[in-house]
Amino acid sequence: MCFVYILADFRRGRTYIGVTNNLLRRVYEHREGLVPGYTERLNIKRLVYFEEHGEIGSAIQRETSLKRWYTRMTL
Repeated sequence: MCFVYILADFRRGRTYIGVTNNLLRRVYEHREGLVPGYTERLNIKRLVYFEEHGEIGSAIQRETSLKRWYTRMTL
């Protein structure tokens, strides 16, 4: 079981789309600043959406399509 998830910071209008096999652990890591990089630097911590997938391949495909869609919407 895998998850595609979206974190957001509405004040700055920033989002992060990711994939994980343990949603609770991953959200905790983002909130506590244990994940170095984009989400830590921009303080993106609020889980706003997630969906469950049976296989990692389908989760990665969905993550990619969400990222493409989001990029087109923000241009």
